Amino acid sequence: MVTRTLTVANRAGIHARPAASIVKTANKFKSDFYLEKDTMKINGKSIMGIITLGATHQSTVTMVCEGPDEQELADAITALFENRFEE
Repeated sequence: MVTRTLTVANRAGIHARPAASIVKTANKFKSDFYLEKDTMKINGKSIMGIITLGATHQSTVTMVCEGPDEQELADAITALFENRFEE
């Protein structure tokens, strides 16, 4: 299991476009992927789940990846956050 804390760096937070990027990236991998914020834990491969997190600018989320390619998945999602979802 890989767990990381990520910070939302883009000004608009995680809205539909970044959520779609996260889901598109996550679905390339076999591992399970979850995002946690406050007391909410959602499936990171669900666009509606990600949007309902309400992750705004500078908020932190915890990423949990579990499965055969968990490290690669974690690295890919971390890169999205670090690149501000290319916005």
